[in-house]
Amino acid sequence: MTDANAQTLSRDDLPLTAAFLIALTATLGALFIGEVLGQMPCTLCWYQRVAMFPLVAILGLSLWRGDGMARPYALPLVLAGLALAGWHSGLHLGLIPEAVAPCTKDGPSCSGPAQIIFGLPIPYLSLAAFAAILACLIFSKGTRT
Repeated sequence: MTDANAQTLSRDDLPLTAAFLIALTATLGALFIGEVLGQMPCTLCWYQRVAMFPLVAILGLSLWRGDGMARPYALPLVLAGLALAGWHSGLHLGLIPEAVAPCTKDGPSCSGPAQIIFGLPIPYLSLAAFAAILACLIFSKGTRT
């Protein structure tokens, strides 16, 4: 393999690498908030974690193996997480005409001032992470080697 081919392959891997790093950062951030800071997630946050955590393994393995199979395996989780994060953000913004019941009914609230990170509430950060991963998957080459 020539240097030009190696550069092309690494450039083709950039969207998948970015998706992996976003998923890893979101997962480590959620674990830090829950385990180190001791803040329990609400019900909708739990469901979003269920969609985000496996993405680290799926995207990481696809990147490591270079098989281009990240898109078919990760896309259902990304779309489910995006839908949940969109619903959660809509509830938080008041766009959806319901109270943020999942945040207070059976557990802690993610709408309090302690749940704001980098000036944004956690549901917005989750929405941004899932949207960014979706964009990376759309722009990734997805070809098998």
